[in-house]
Amino acid sequence: MTRRQPMGARHLISMDDLSDTDIVAVARAGARMARGEHDHPLAGQVVGVYFARTSTRTRTAFSSGALRLGARLIAYGPGDLQLNTGETTEDTGRVLSGMLDVLVARTAADQAEMRGWAGQDRMSVVNAMSAQEHPTQALADLTTLYRHFGRLHDLHLLYVGEGNNTATALALAMTRLPGTTLELRTPPGYGLPADLAARAHAQAARTGAVIVERHDMDQLPKDVDAIYTTRWQTTGTSKPDPDWRTVFAPFQVTADLWRHSPHAVFLHDLPAHRGEEVSADVLDGPASLAFFQAENKMYSAMAVLDWCRSIAPGEDETA
Repeated sequence: MTRRQPMGARHLISMDDLSDTDIVAVARAGARMARGEHDHPLAGQVVGVYFARTSTRTRTAFSSGALRLGARLIAYGPGDLQLNTGETTEDTGRVLSGMLDVLVARTAADQAEMRGWAGQDRMSVVNAMSAQEHPTQALADLTTLYRHFGRLHDLHLLYVGEGNNTATALALAMTRLPGTTLELRTPPGYGLPADLAARAHAQAARTGAVIVERHDMDQLPKDVDAIYTTRWQTTGTSKPDPDWRTVFAPFQVTADLWRHSPHAVFLHDLPAHRGEEVSADVLDGPASLAFFQAENKMYSAMAVLDWCRSIAPGEDETA
């Protein structure tokens, strides 16, 4: 990889922080990281990992990935920072930027808190999941698709389940890729947030991608490349409707969906609840890439850290 001198900190708080070229390049870089093609580009740098919410895959992915790239690591728990005593996010960001090169954070708040940390130009800030969006999950998904199919263009993906922060990030990522089709089947009342859906549709109109959202399981598309779901109870959230499980029940991913797409792979961001959003025979079956996808979170995290520290992550070419 070719190292470039940092020109101010790069932040990844939303998919909007990446250009179309960046999105493809980071996915390609994740595949190269999986092959061990790096030269410890973060040697001598310090990465802070702050998780105010539980995490298995994302926290481990960024921690392990930073260490593999040669960085030192500082981990913070939900009660460790003076944010709890009233220090502003802007002040916290200014202080940490004098000591850290990257801060990877998962919070219970919206992205405005992370934008506060990013109000300086020395320390990169990475959104490891916020209420609105999970951009690093989408990049791990694209890395998985690229490693499996060898391309990102002309893929057709069916997403079944809640329009949560994973679905939002996926929509904001795939609509940047020409030739892709993303069809979402979300329960009534649990679709993509209207403002974020509008952004995804605007991007699709610009790039030539296709995005469709319906709130039923009728007339499913045929011959899709991948079927994706997430668990119904998103981390750190609750549902106002006490009867929500009845609304969600028709949206369980079962082997029956493969009648329409016999060659599709299965994706799940994990953790999974077998018998709820997905049947056990699908999650543990031959079409499942869920655990391969989880491993790719580390390689994708390495590519994100590499990108943040102004490392050119890949070629500018069609995916």
